[in-house]
Formats: sequence, C-alpha cells, structure tokens
Amino acid sequence: MSKPVRPARPHHKFTDDGRPMREVLSYSRRGSRFTPRQAEAWDAYADAWVIPDEDVDQPGFELDTWFGRSAPLIVEIGPGVGEATAALAATRPEFNILALEVWRPGVADGLGRVAAAGAENVRFCSVDAAWFLEHVIAPGSLRELWTFFPDPWHKKKHNKRRLLNAEFVRIGAQRLAVGGSWRLATDWADYAEQMIEVLGAEPALSGGVVPRWEERPVTKFERKGLAVGREITDLVYSRI
Repeated sequence: MSKPVRPARPHHKFTDDGRPMREVLSYSRRGSRFTPRQAEAWDAYADAWVIPDEDVDQPGFELDTWFGRSAPLIVEIGPGVGEATAALAATRPEFNILALEVWRPGVADGLGRVAAAGAENVRFCSVDAAWFLEHVIAPGSLRELWTFFPDPWHKKKHNKRRLLNAEFVRIGAQRLAVGGSWRLATDWADYAEQMIEVLGAEPALSGGVVPRWEERPVTKFERKGLAVGREITDLVYSRI
C-alpha cells in the first residue's frame, strides 16, 4: 500500500482561484545571501547534511535514510547559526539530531560549526517546523525537543505569530516519547510567561522553570539579550 501524500506545506497552499493563501507563521523569510565563509561551508557539506524541502514532500520520505542509520532522534527548532547545535551534538554521537531552520545563511553557518565540532550526526532542513512535527515526525518518537530563543514577536500585534501556542505545544508533546524532554529558553519575560502558561496547561507534560542548562553554550541570541539587561529563562518539560 502506498503512503498517503502529506498536505501542502506553508507557502505552498493556494485558494481555489490560484492565489497564495495568507498564513500566520512564526517566522518571516529573511535574506538568502551567503558570506564567503558560509558559501564555503554550504558547498562542502550541504549535499550530505541538508535535506531539500522538496524531498520531504515525497510519500516515501524517511529521516533515517538521510542519517544513514536508525538512532534515537532529537529535534531542534530554530538553531539560528548552529552554536548550540554543534556543541550539543558533538557530545551526543549516539543520537540523530535534526535542526529545523528556515534562514539559509544560518543553515550554512551551522554546517560549518557542526563540521568543526566533528558532529556528523546532524541534518538540517528548512521546512516549517510546526508542519514538520505534525506531518513527518511520528508520535512518541522524539527523545528530546529543543526550542532555544524562538522569535519573540514582541510587539503586541505580532504576539499571535509566536511559535509556542497551545496547538503547537499539543503536537510537540505528542511527538515526545514518554520520559522525553522539551528544553526551552527565552530572554523575553512575557514570552517566558506565555511558555509557562501553555506548556503548563498541556496534560501530557510536567515541568517548569529550571536553572540554566549548563550544557547549552551562550549563543549569539543569548548574548544580545544579556547585553541589554534581559533575564534568561530556561524551562524543561517531560512527557508523562
């Protein structure tokens, strides 16, 4: 029996008369121009470590094929330039780590950092993370989920674009294996409050605010927050 075709990804949905559908997403597509260093990293590693968006649309798509093995899976959403990705992956060679990042120069940066760290267990993809979790990741299959410094969309009128809402939390919780962990961090106090509210309301999760995760390196986004006096909030929730 053939596998069902997955629903259209964001930016690939159209109205009946052929117009692109307007969607509320947690990100905006930024520039795609590479620096010379990023271009070098992309040329060296993208063919092996970047999963093309269109491959994910194929009915027979399997993540294990891209990793070349079957191993416990960790998903990181929004790794930025891959600072945390590289450091954490290098100490977890027994895990497959999928980094979902829509900003291509960030992916290129991440490729270089992962290679420098000797972490060959990371694959990058630029498909919408909410869609990917819902339609590609099997329920109960994740050992960990990482969401460090997601876009705060700090203007009140943009709060609806924040990634961490009740629906996304429900799907993320379902994808975690029992006992699996969801680690998060933010430097925006009101976003931390929203995270605590929606994660705490999800009956499949248990957890809350914790001391800073020492394994997570201080990233570019964390440094920016600290530089202007914002407090960093780390959270961890477990699938029950």
